[in-house]
Amino acid sequence: MAEKEVILTPDGLAKLERELEHLKTVRRREVAARIKQAIEFGDISENSEYDDAKNEQAFIEGRIASLEKMLRNARVVDEESVDAGTVAIGSRVRLRDLELGEEFEYTVVGSAEADPSAQRISNESPVGRALMGRKVGDVVEVEAPVGTLKYEIVGITR
Repeated sequence: MAEKEVILTPDGLAKLERELEHLKTVRRREVAARIKQAIEFGDISENSEYDDAKNEQAFIEGRIASLEKMLRNARVVDEESVDAGTVAIGSRVRLRDLELGEEFEYTVVGSAEADPSAQRISNESPVGRALMGRKVGDVVEVEAPVGTLKYEIVGITR
């Protein structure tokens, strides 16, 4: 089975690379020191410090493997080659809710960079999917549990 391509902005790529480097150089050493210290306490069969450190080590190694896989399958979006007037990955899109009249902004990113609390939505999300390839003035409809939401694109920046 082919591995899924991970679409990243240049900033997203740098962020993942920094996280991977931090986990490999800093966090691995910290956990190894915790394990060593826990072993020094004696019997590890009933040592909660040792169990906790080993669990943290497993989490870190899993995250390292996950990041390495993402970076191996990464495709970085060349923001310069994309039409600035069209929504694409890396676009900052200003929307107006046609029902409420409120305006808000999202940055469309690949799923690995999505963070709704920071207004970074995935191109695979319902709103992100509806926005891709659209232009200023377009009205998009998004199916949501509360019904169909209608947004007008009022601005696109890179």
